[in-house]
Amino acid sequence: MTLEEVLVQKPAERDLCMGQTLEDALVSARDNESLTVGVYECAKVMNLDPDSVSFCVLAVDEQFECDIALQIHFTLIQSFCFDNDISIVRVGDAKRLSAIVGDDKAEQLEDAHCVLITNPAEGSWEDPALEKLHVFCEESRGLNDWLPEISLPGR
Repeated sequence: MTLEEVLVQKPAERDLCMGQTLEDALVSARDNESLTVGVYECAKVMNLDPDSVSFCVLAVDEQFECDIALQIHFTLIQSFCFDNDISIVRVGDAKRLSAIVGDDKAEQLEDAHCVLITNPAEGSWEDPALEKLHVFCEESRGLNDWLPEISLPGR
């Protein structure tokens, strides 16, 4: 499916398609060792090497909705992404995100609330799914949706 076909889809179809695109990008980044998982680890990468950050995913679910510390971190991460022109999306299923990025330990679920896709300085890899996500985020910002939400496909 081309990007043009995705853009003319109905919102529900588009959400499902973008969810699969996000999953594909995360799996590709994981396979290329270009993922950073965890709020604190992501903050460190953003502080030390912000130019390496290509994409950010924040996951909030009902279990952690009232976690004030997590919400403060999210606000700071969002601000950093907006200031540095880093594409960012939100997902509503931290457990599913955790499964995709390979962190399936239930007690470490909170570590998957923030995931960064980074581009290593040497031998950067390009992923068509990641490019589609960048276009999606750019179009969302054009519609004043600065933090679009994507639903990950269930397995």
